[in-house]
Amino acid sequence: MNKYPKSPDINISQIGVILVASYIGAQMLADIASLKIGIVLGLAVDMGTFIYPITFTLRDVVHKYLGKRNAQTLVISAGVINLFMALYLYWAARVPSDPTWGLGKEFSAILGPVWRIVLASIFAEVISELIDTEIYQWYVSRFGMRHQWARVVISNSISIPIDSLIFSVGAFGWSLPWNTVWQIFLFNLLIKYTVSLIVLPLIYLVPERKKR
Repeated sequence: MNKYPKSPDINISQIGVILVASYIGAQMLADIASLKIGIVLGLAVDMGTFIYPITFTLRDVVHKYLGKRNAQTLVISAGVINLFMALYLYWAARVPSDPTWGLGKEFSAILGPVWRIVLASIFAEVISELIDTEIYQWYVSRFGMRHQWARVVISNSISIPIDSLIFSVGAFGWSLPWNTVWQIFLFNLLIKYTVSLIVLPLIYLVPERKKR
């Protein structure tokens, strides 16, 4: 018989781990999928665009459940992890390939990072989601616990355009025609905002934490 009482916070810890793992996983999956440029509705788009917007709402869920400080820590940690991933893939791509494998050039061509795009992506992620944190916190401080959907809509409505602008200009500005850059910006904005609305109900999956 276990003589130690069961911790009342065990469910809190488990849910917190799931939220953090989901956020980091979505960030990394989006960055890797972004290496594929697909054609959607006749327009070119990186395939990470359909996963990445989920992280804005997941960030809101983390903020709701674990508080502002933990949400900020998560955003910065995700940026560091994504940078490490890019550095590791860069190193892996430069390691000589076993000749019997025969896919060294393909690996390097796909997973060898384009540093301007990588850095623009990470910078956009960190800045926009830290801004998302501040807007979310402002809403809760101003309006309390009411209308959870509005927290997500308002914070995402500000942070997603900032993310798309930083990424589009940082990754492609002055290297592509500006009309192309703005097309990338507008298409990314449309997809990201649409996906963020689709996953909005995630905010209702966890209970409210009184301490922030």
